[in-house]
Amino acid sequence: MNVLQWLEVWYSRQCDGDWEHSQVVSITTLDNPGWSVDIFLGGTELEDKGFELLNIDRSDLDWVYGKVSDNIFQGRGGVNNLEEILQIFQQWAMLNED
Repeated sequence: MNVLQWLEVWYSRQCDGDWEHSQVVSITTLDNPGWSVDIFLGGTELEDKGFELLNIDRSDLDWVYGKVSDNIFQGRGGVNNLEEILQIFQQWAMLNED
């Protein structure tokens, strides 16, 4: 299963008739260029789980930044790093879900 399919399954498992009505998963572009991924964790098994700040800077176009703040996973990355951002979330989620 690729990371996008995994995210679809993870998202569907969280849907409880209420959670999905919030702004829960947002994937947008940045103007530098790059990607922004925000995933709301409130009401999930990942709520209040620790996430170690991640900052990988390979070049101006190849970088990844990740943190959890206010129960939101916030991943940012360069123009070719969207899949890597999602994989970072996937790996962390799989390690921290009950």
